[in-house]
Amino acid sequence: MPAPIRLRELIRTIRTARTQAEEREMIQKECAAIRSSFREEDNTYRCRNVAKLLYMHMLGYPAHFGQLECLKLIASQKFTDKRIGYLGAMLLLDERQDVHLLMTNCIKNDLNHSTQYVQGLALCTLGCMGSSEMCRDLAGEVEKLLKTSNSYLRKKAALCAVHVIRKVPELMEMFLPATKNLLNEKNHGVLHTSVVLLTEMCERSPDMLAHFRKLVPQLVRILKNLIMSGYSPEHDVSGISDPFLQVRILRLLRILGRNDDDSSEAMNDILAQVATNTETSKNVGNAILYETVLTIMDIKSESGLRVLAINILGRFLLNNDKNIRYVALTSLLKTVQTDHNAVQRHRSTIVDCLKDLDVSIKRRAMELSFALVNGNNIRGMMKELLYFLDSCEPEFKADCASGIFLAAEKYAPSKRWHIDTIMRVLTTAGSYVRDDAVPNLIQLITNSVEMHAYTVQKLYKAILGDYSQQPLVQVASWCIGEYGDLLVSGQCEEEEPIQVTEDEVLDVLEGVLVSNMSVSVTRGYALTAIMKLSTRFTCTVNRIKKVVSIYGSSIDVELQQRAVEYNALFKKYDHMRPALLERMPVMEKVTTNGPTDVTQPNGGEGEPTVLETKPPPTSLQPTSQANDLLDLLGSNDISLVIPTAPPTKPASAGGELLDLLGDLNPTTGPPVPAPQISQPPFLLDGLSSPPIFNEIAAAGIPPITAYNKNGLKIDFAFERSNTNPSITVITIQASNNTEVDMTDFVFQAAVPKTFQLQLLSPSSSVIPAFNTGTITQVIKVLNPQKQQLRMRIKLTYNHKGSPMQDLAEVNAFPPQSWQ
Repeated sequence: MPAPIRLRELIRTIRTARTQAEEREMIQKECAAIRSSFREEDNTYRCRNVAKLLYMHMLGYPAHFGQLECLKLIASQKFTDKRIGYLGAMLLLDERQDVHLLMTNCIKNDLNHSTQYVQGLALCTLGCMGSSEMCRDLAGEVEKLLKTSNSYLRKKAALCAVHVIRKVPELMEMFLPATKNLLNEKNHGVLHTSVVLLTEMCERSPDMLAHFRKLVPQLVRILKNLIMSGYSPEHDVSGISDPFLQVRILRLLRILGRNDDDSSEAMNDILAQVATNTETSKNVGNAILYETVLTIMDIKSESGLRVLAINILGRFLLNNDKNIRYVALTSLLKTVQTDHNAVQRHRSTIVDCLKDLDVSIKRRAMELSFALVNGNNIRGMMKELLYFLDSCEPEFKADCASGIFLAAEKYAPSKRWHIDTIMRVLTTAGSYVRDDAVPNLIQLITNSVEMHAYTVQKLYKAILGDYSQQPLVQVASWCIGEYGDLLVSGQCEEEEPIQVTEDEVLDVLEGVLVSNMSVSVTRGYALTAIMKLSTRFTCTVNRIKKVVSIYGSSIDVELQQRAVEYNALFKKYDHMRPALLERMPVMEKVTTNGPTDVTQPNGGEGEPTVLETKPPPTSLQPTSQANDLLDLLGSNDISLVIPTAPPTKPASAGGELLDLLGDLNPTTGPPVPAPQISQPPFLLDGLSSPPIFNEIAAAGIPPITAYNKNGLKIDFAFERSNTNPSITVITIQASNNTEVDMTDFVFQAAVPKTFQLQLLSPSSSVIPAFNTGTITQVIKVLNPQKQQLRMRIKLTYNHKGSPMQDLAEVNAFPPQSWQ
């Protein structure tokens, strides 16, 4: 057989292919030649053939038939063969047990080889594709090489140990003795890999994290030497000494200093030095500064240091590089909740980013701008955001409009400003606003009694001759139907009134009905408005009857049904028409669970809040759990908690606790599971004083901390029911200040028989770590004898993979003076 072509010639030939089919033909022809060579056990050119296979594999062609040939090359005594064989193993080998068994033996032999470069090849391969079985079998050899004095092998062994820990976490303790001296190494490669290994161990084990916190002074010393050392050609990158090692050390310091006062205190000074001494003219320096900022914001750093970090991000916003600006905006968005005032100083720069051409930067700037809105800057910020809404791309309009609606609702300085702002959004964003904007604006207008004449006049002028903005037309139709008499009366104190006749108003509404741009819902609004005007107008009732009768034969079933019913009002029930069509009463505020329910009270106006964007799950507790609680409490005077209302009662009767509990006897049997009762949105922020607690505290009922242990904190807040003064509503809020989420959280309670309880569904079953979220649950307590409440609670949850359970007792609450 002739000698196969070299890899270089194959690459040159493939690159001459003019079409995909021609390239595929070349590859298939070469693969056939390689297969023939493999069948003939040609040892001379095996290395060359495997190298060509690897190139074809990188192009996306199948090369699995070369797997066993890679093992044969690994078993060869030639270094060039081993190098290609190990490279092929990393790229081609799969998880087949028989192949891995052969690989394990080969790697074990090479880990004990007399040549360091062969040992390095074996370490790289194990660290790249080793399965959990291979890692268990070879961890001992890796640990030995981690203790060797050879720097070349130590750095590769450290990275291999990282892979072993990821595959088999329980082997972590094996590497603990070898890691103690790694930071004493002078070689930067070993230092870098040892920091990577320490980071992996600290992230995976709280015990390791506590153990390695004593290394903080040593890490600080290494970092200080890096930033203070002179020019070193072998480590210098753009004038900065080993930026890769600096970044790795900063990441490890961030993990070690999180939630630890002593460690944070030890690294405050060095972080300030890095932040002030790092050169910012090159991207390398910006990378180090970014990691420094993340570390400062994540540990318990001093307030001055946090301000310095935010100022660095503010300088990033002025950088010409789009990536740096995007990173700065993302980081500021994460820190705005905790350091609002410091971020507020960069508001003008952030607003300028709304004009950026890059859509990613625009979106981040928009989100951050909404986070910065508060009662002090609402007018200026809304002006900028409305200008942005007018000029932004269509994909931004829905989110921007929703954000303006929420911010205006929370911080509006006056009703007129609020209405003007919402109308400006409707005329600017058009059909891009979400569906819930129409009922929300209608509710706002209804509740602003003194603004009815002003609002209906503004809306009438806004839709004259232009029916393209469907949400605006719907709101205008509704308002004209409700307040059309105010429109034609010409009475408006807020601005100069316009002179409009009844026929002109009806012309506009009929124009909405016949317009090609009007959707079915809009026509329904217009027809109902015309019908309502039959009781507000006096001269055009016959015209209204005619319009309504025409739509009695409409092909739109919804319009047809409305028209038929309205015709019946004119004929059979005309005496009831004025009462049926009278003005809508003031509506109660109903909080929705839509995707736009994200509110952030910012800067001096309360703590930031995020409302949940989906309905909370119901978690009805099994009867056995409730009975277990009674058994654990071991008392005869304990009354069982009623999880929810009986199914025979409608959800609307949820406030009448006496009705809910009147037909239940806790001692005769288990509670009956109930269907899901919809709950209001719950608070997700893990903040010390969320708005619901602020409102209750403002009513003179101070909240209490019922439980605080093992990182889990549960607060009680109290409120008296509006329907029955004997009912106390307790809102419990559970937060988690550990570094790991608490899952499957269940709160159970038992009280003396003189009380009765209803325990509603919780907002979630997962308490996020680092106080980034909370679980909220509502308890209703019937206390007819006005006694101070005693409650025993049982808490069950999973934490760090282990089930946790605890009991506690809360006595003498709320205060006797409030009973």
